[in-house]
Amino acid sequence: MTRTSKPAPCPCGGNNYARCCGRFIDGAEIPQTAEQLMRSRYTAYTLHNEDYLKATWHASTRPLEAVAQDEEVKWIGLDVRRYVPDDDTATVEFVARYKVGGRAHRLHEVSRFMREDGRWYYVDGSFPTTR
Repeated sequence: MTRTSKPAPCPCGGNNYARCCGRFIDGAEIPQTAEQLMRSRYTAYTLHNEDYLKATWHASTRPLEAVAQDEEVKWIGLDVRRYVPDDDTATVEFVARYKVGGRAHRLHEVSRFMREDGRWYYVDGSFPTTR
């Protein structure tokens, strides 16, 4: 009898990494929505995938230096709160939870995205004040 293993869950919250963000990060497909791009970028942060983060950052705002990724940060969850698509722009509001030194933190961001030549790119984000 052959034993099948359960697919690895996706860090963004999906049930199957390969079918969720893995297909984008591995280059098999490109995200068709800004929300897919945002989720795959979160996943890339959890995997410390600098190449994917830079490739999906709009050229007008992409940092020249390395994208800082603290090895002590452990990403533990993502909650997409709002997705507002338009033809070639979109915003995604999310809360990403993480731990540093065992202490929990939250990153609340409203990200802006732009589509150019059929591809979505992260432009920038703002950080709403905590209520």
